[in-house]
Amino acid sequence: MPLLEVSDLRTGYGAVPVLHGVNMAIEEGETAVLLGLNGAGKTTTLITIAGLLGKWGGEVVYDGQPVGGEDARTLVARGVVLVPEGRRVFPALSVQNNLRLGAWSHRRDHKLFKKNMARAFEIFPVLQERRGQMAGTLSGGEQQMLALGRGLMANPRLLLIDEASLGLSPKLTQQVFAAAKMINGEGVTVLMVEQNAGVLEIADRTYIMQKGRIEYEGTGEEILKQGELRKSYLGAPA
Repeated sequence: MPLLEVSDLRTGYGAVPVLHGVNMAIEEGETAVLLGLNGAGKTTTLITIAGLLGKWGGEVVYDGQPVGGEDARTLVARGVVLVPEGRRVFPALSVQNNLRLGAWSHRRDHKLFKKNMARAFEIFPVLQERRGQMAGTLSGGEQQMLALGRGLMANPRLLLIDEASLGLSPKLTQQVFAAAKMINGEGVTVLMVEQNAGVLEIADRTYIMQKGRIEYEGTGEEILKQGELRKSYLGAPA
């Protein structure tokens, strides 16, 4: 049974439809990627799964149970954690206090808190080095690492990562992708939304989205070999 299964998911904003029947299934332990150009509906899919946008129709099943009517806080407690686009760190708080806020849903479990803090520092050593520094003074790449580390502090079973590479240099982008793979290696199932085709190198499963629908499903390796597919749907060189 997949950890996450999305069936005929439809939703939008106001009276404007965005998703027109999205279907996907992600097995536990996978790194899955949802690729597509701007406006394809990728972020809408992610925030609907995370409980931040109500669905108009279809079904989202997480860990064998339908998701519906639950708010995002309840889903976080169940292990569904979103790292939003744009990092959204708290600039006037220290790195360590940003991480503490990520652990809010498990704040009474001190043993788990220490374990996840150690895990975040192991994956992102720069956060340990700068734990007393104000988050607003970090570089863009460091802020993205902080956002990922804060997501880890919520003890995710399914980590949803939205456009982690946005605004980063190619070198930092590769570091962030490598960090996502390390998180997956810790036993966390990862679903990443991306425009950058470089993420295909770490993807076990890839979905390509266009105009609110999944147009292609395959492995990252399969899509890397299909230059025309990347050109048609991602605008990437063939």
